[in-house]
Amino acid sequence: MVKMVALYRRPADVQAFLAHYEQVHLPLVRQMPGLVRLEVSRLFHPRGGSANPFLLTEMYFDTRESLFAAMDSEAGRKSGEDLRAFAGDLVQIYFADVEGEVL
Repeated sequence: MVKMVALYRRPADVQAFLAHYEQVHLPLVRQMPGLVRLEVSRLFHPRGGSANPFLLTEMYFDTRESLFAAMDSEAGRKSGEDLRAFAGDLVQIYFADVEGEVL
């Protein structure tokens, strides 16, 4: 299993960001072929206040090949274009082989 991880810094307008993310971006991501699991986590500071980064998204695929195929698909290209347009300066993308069991 592999995953693509998107780590977002806190935007200036959190509500506008979340509205676009939830209503436009996530529906595009969910259309990616081969997507096995999608996890979105809102990060918090243990003593209160605002965490930065504030959002973590993990997209799981069975193999590297299925991940690369998803990225090259129409849904993957649209998702990437949207990401660059609304959060290009706020996001870092990572790729990882998952070691251990995914429950």
